[in-house]
Amino acid sequence: MRKHVLLVEDEANIIEAVRFLLTRDGWHVEAHADGNTAMARIVERQPDLVILDLMLPGKSGLDILRDLRGNPTFAELPVLMLTARGQEQDRDLAAQAGASRFMTKPFSNVEVLEAVRELAAQ
Repeated sequence: MRKHVLLVEDEANIIEAVRFLLTRDGWHVEAHADGNTAMARIVERQPDLVILDLMLPGKSGLDILRDLRGNPTFAELPVLMLTARGQEQDRDLAAQAGASRFMTKPFSNVEVLEAVRELAAQ
């Protein structure tokens, strides 16, 4: 059975790039663009891994991550946090909220693939 990743991202070009890359690596990739309904989608779809943008419409990725970590069902779910803002403060906030890994945009295909494979192996 293919592994399932839920990509919570609102930039169409990022969605298509990540979908193409991970699908070729054997992943089933589902995208969701609304921060307000992201947690409900995660609960509904039960992905093996979440790739979560920091800045989303409706609700921030940090708030979604805090919700995930506060839910015992998803406390250990691997989450790769993506952001266009790579300041140290953002990294610290993501780490404190429970991000499994943090990556800044733009990123290389190799970086994303390695991060996803590493997180899936944990």
